[in-house]
Amino acid sequence: MDLDKKTGIREKLIAEAGRQEAEKIWDRAKAILKEIEARYPDIPGGQRMHAGFIFPAAAVQLAVREIKGDPDLGYRAISAYSWEKSLEMGARLRRTAKIPGFKSFFVKMWRPISKMMFGPDAGFRNVFYPKKKGEYRMDITECPYHRYFTELGTPELTKIFCINDECTYGDIPGLEFIRHTTLGTGGDKCDFYLRVKR
Repeated sequence: MDLDKKTGIREKLIAEAGRQEAEKIWDRAKAILKEIEARYPDIPGGQRMHAGFIFPAAAVQLAVREIKGDPDLGYRAISAYSWEKSLEMGARLRRTAKIPGFKSFFVKMWRPISKMMFGPDAGFRNVFYPKKKGEYRMDITECPYHRYFTELGTPELTKIFCINDECTYGDIPGLEFIRHTTLGTGGDKCDFYLRVKR
């Protein structure tokens, strides 16, 4: 994994801590990321995509904590970067939602997508609800973000990636995204409910 591909986080750190301190944090985070990768040498293929978000974020958070003693600094930088990326995805979806038939198609495609990207092979455990026209509903009861962030000592980062869903799917015209609880905020599941507005 290449931390330098996460330049957005680096820029947020520079804005928060100044360039000199940010460079120290970044260099230390690179070393920590190598340590994390050595700790998990056999990540299953389905989990690798998610590890590409989890491990760099944890490395930055651990480096900030070590150098600055302020985990809120790392959290703010990672959260701000993640929020911007989710807003970009949400904006693309809002533009695409103008295409006739997109909303129904988008809801329908979530079943195969979630089983592939957020199913057991990707390190998730789910409850999939029966199909209903214009609706998609599942619960996530185990999540690699929650697992790895907790094991790495940065559980507070989990909720950043839970919030991403709300930012990405929460404002698509003609669609409604409903969520009541997440693992990252202390719940026993992340509920995911998407439906065409009636």
